[in-house]
Amino acid sequence: MFDNLSDRLQNIFKKLRGHGKLSEKQVAEVMREIRLALLEADVNFKVVKDFIARVQERAVGGEVLRSLTPAQQVIKIVDEELTELLGSSNEKIDFGGRPPACVMLVGLQGSGKTTATVKLAVHLKNQGRHPMMVAADIYRPAAIDQLEKLGEQAGIEVYADRSARPEAIVEAGIRRAEKEGLDTVLIDTAGRLHIDEEMMQELVRIRRDFSPSETLLVVDAMTGQDAVNVAQAFGENVGFDGIILTKLDGDARGGAALSIKAVTGKPVKFASVGEKIGDLEPFYPDRMSSRILGMGDMLTLIEKAQSTYDEEKAKELEKKLRKQQFTLEDFLDQMGQLKQMGPLDQILGMIPGISASKLKGLQVDEGQIRQVEAIIQSMTPEERRKPQIIGASRKQRIARGSGTSTQDVNRLLQQFQQMQKLIKQFGKMSPRKMGQAFPFQL
Repeated sequence: MFDNLSDRLQNIFKKLRGHGKLSEKQVAEVMREIRLALLEADVNFKVVKDFIARVQERAVGGEVLRSLTPAQQVIKIVDEELTELLGSSNEKIDFGGRPPACVMLVGLQGSGKTTATVKLAVHLKNQGRHPMMVAADIYRPAAIDQLEKLGEQAGIEVYADRSARPEAIVEAGIRRAEKEGLDTVLIDTAGRLHIDEEMMQELVRIRRDFSPSETLLVVDAMTGQDAVNVAQAFGENVGFDGIILTKLDGDARGGAALSIKAVTGKPVKFASVGEKIGDLEPFYPDRMSSRILGMGDMLTLIEKAQSTYDEEKAKELEKKLRKQQFTLEDFLDQMGQLKQMGPLDQILGMIPGISASKLKGLQVDEGQIRQVEAIIQSMTPEERRKPQIIGASRKQRIARGSGTSTQDVNRLLQQFQQMQKLIKQFGKMSPRKMGQAFPFQL
């Protein structure tokens, strides 16, 4: 979402690096370019005005003009102020006192509210909590069916009653959670295509009667400044404690994410970064600022790697590499673990120095990875362990089974052969030399 803004800001900072010192006039010119970049990214104009005023005050106030590294100082100031604009620090959910804690999700239709409910439930389950989802949206066709289907997929219970009113459904759902010893109830409330008085009053009643420990507003980041307007309307009518930004993996300009905290005063607590039910991340303003400025996000990358890391498999793989016994089965397993971390372009985008424009040049092709998987999966266990036995007839069978050509199979086998030669070289290295060969280790 922030690709264009990120490229614009990095180009602005690149121009600064050639200057040993900066004058007030040069600082003013930089501020003008940053202002234009933010406005083009659809950031609220009042937010832009205040942001630029704060950055310029610090820059002209001496932090930059007297610095020996003015470009670095400008980037440091912009990073700090951008982090503050996005919310300063990560805000966690307040689960209140006596369980079950109620978390109410509100928002307009089309914002991804029902899917966000499931994603949040999955996130909380992974954190060790025991959630239940309550289907309180009785108006949208198939809303309950959607929640039940996704709940079954995630292994999370859904309470629904197609014949009752929303308030009665919520009350019965909370009683069910208490009876079953569950500690969290997520309420998927009704939405409309636009701000609606009847909807608002229903949400006000649920919030008043059941006193949820948190009310989270789900907004579609793709709708730009409309998302900010929606947030203001919900704040005035219903009230909420935090925000879930959905579709942050889209190609909109990102202005909503940069404006919403400053306009509403409420923190963004989570961001949806993909379509899978596991694609919900806690929102860290400092990490997001770092990504926007092209400085990467190694902490999130490490967390993703740790969440998919299997220690036993890693030890077993190390032994195989040492003994030069790495097979196509091991290769397939490693690809599976990498895919669990998320789309490759997102993973690469977290590495410092890899900008959006560089990613476009890399042409990350997920389809090619799926093709490699299909080829390996079309082999017999013996062929995966001993690819040298794969002759012409076997190649034809594998190509037919994977929907590829014999040229594709040949290419994979040649690449794997080269990889094995490389592993053979590293297998002879001492741990110290291997560390020098691979200096960047997570």
